Amino acid sequence: MKGALAGRSAIVTGGSHGLGLEIARAFVTAGARVVVCARDEAALDRARTELESAAPEPGSVETIAADVSEPESVERLVACSVECFRQIQILVNNAGVYGPKGLVEEVDWDEWEHAVRVNLFGSVLCSRAVLPHFRANGYGKIIQLSGGGATSPLPRLSAYAASKAAVVRFAETLAEELQDTGIDVNAVAPGALNTRLLDEVLEAGPRRVGDSFYERAVEQQSRGGTPLDLPSRLIVFLASGASDGISGRLISAPWDPWEELPSHVDDLRESDVYTLRRIVPADRGLSWG
Repeated sequence: MKGALAGRSAIVTGGSHGLGLEIARAFVTAGARVVVCARDEAALDRARTELESAAPEPGSVETIAADVSEPESVERLVACSVECFRQIQILVNNAGVYGPKGLVEEVDWDEWEHAVRVNLFGSVLCSRAVLPHFRANGYGKIIQLSGGGATSPLPRLSAYAASKAAVVRFAETLAEELQDTGIDVNAVAPGALNTRLLDEVLEAGPRRVGDSFYERAVEQQSRGGTPLDLPSRLIVFLASGASDGISGRLISAPWDPWEELPSHVDDLRESDVYTLRRIVPADRGLSWG
């Protein structure tokens, strides 16, 4: 992937640790200049030191403390990013939280609402803020991190599941709004990652997250989960010119043949492949309905 992002600049939210940090590292390795944002300034300082050591050129990394759920903070983030690098071509909406764990009628409502504000509102606010800049340049890449909650129910993690499904439909909708503008919008399902979110599930225990989800988490921890470099490579691909014209899709890093997608752009444009859709009885071989 070296050189795949040469001459491009990106904003990566939630980039001070875990997958966000791995994405930022993959970006600088691929030749991009990167603005990493997170709320914790100390974590950002550590991330900057680590990323600068991986960057092929000095001055390739900037860090900005920002809260993606706050409109003014997001506006400042984008304005400062453009000021740093003059142009931004890529936005990665990675910042996200699990939110409260437990039955929906028992969890703290403020925590539930906060999770939706970070996961959904944060993605929408960041996208809104970069779009005038992308439109003026006639080009841009918006990449949204999804998760298992987007495609299947997650009992006892209702805020996470609802918000992640919402960001995928938002990405599909935004892609439709941006047809023929040179701006692509896609969502990524990164796979089962061994990050701090997994640690949260294990710490919460089966009483709060449910026996089956907890058992899956224990098994994932023991097996190692999806390597972080796999979703990072997919995101570099979606941020690069190789993915031009691929838009409005939810792509799985571990399961989909994403490296082959440039040869199937026309098929994607004319179908609902890799999108969220309602299943009707005929789809399952049933004659009723």
